[in-house]
Amino acid sequence: MNIGVIADTHIPFEYKHYLSFCQQTFKEYKCTKIIHIGDLVDNHAISYHEVDCDGMSAEDEMKEADKHLKKWYKAFPKLKLCRGNHDRMVDRKGKTSNLPKRVFKKFRDIWGLPFDWEDDWSFKINGILFQHGSGYASKYSHIQCAYDQRMNVVIGHNHCVLGVDYLESEQNRIFGMSVGCGIDVKSYAMAYQRDFRRKPVKGCGVILENGKYPLPIPML
Repeated sequence: MNIGVIADTHIPFEYKHYLSFCQQTFKEYKCTKIIHIGDLVDNHAISYHEVDCDGMSAEDEMKEADKHLKKWYKAFPKLKLCRGNHDRMVDRKGKTSNLPKRVFKKFRDIWGLPFDWEDDWSFKINGILFQHGSGYASKYSHIQCAYDQRMNVVIGHNHCVLGVDYLESEQNRIFGMSVGCGIDVKSYAMAYQRDFRRKPVKGCGVILENGKYPLPIPML
């Protein structure tokens, strides 16, 4: 089994050709299982960071995201989604407002996730832990996460890192892979990172031969 991994999309602020790139890549590598590594949506209008006052309202951003999501749902009718920190924004706002969970819709209901889209914080497949990577913020986040978990891991979250590294001991060898991102760096929602020393790297990941070979794929 070969696995395709979609990086952070931050819909509706994903790069316009990123969907077709993922489709073509996963077809080329004959991927039969698809993972989205998290931050499916951006939720810029309700962010805890500075919000662009000239941007879309929360309602308009959601409506625009719905339009984009329909294309992703059609392209990938069956998928496992690792919820990311931006995906948690509604829940976090609820806690800030001292509101109980019962007054909010579940994430999958807010965005109308297809029946065959399974969403959770993480998944373990073929001895690999797939999770968003919240809490990791360096260029070595992927291998640090593998070290912390004592197992193979694939993460997203850090838009500026696309790559794989290994750790080996007398007992075993483990890898950590970071899959970059699929964002539109020119969108107003991504303005906060324009002055970052390290720039976002568009790409995705594939894992071949039942978990043996992790391969980061840059978008050229």
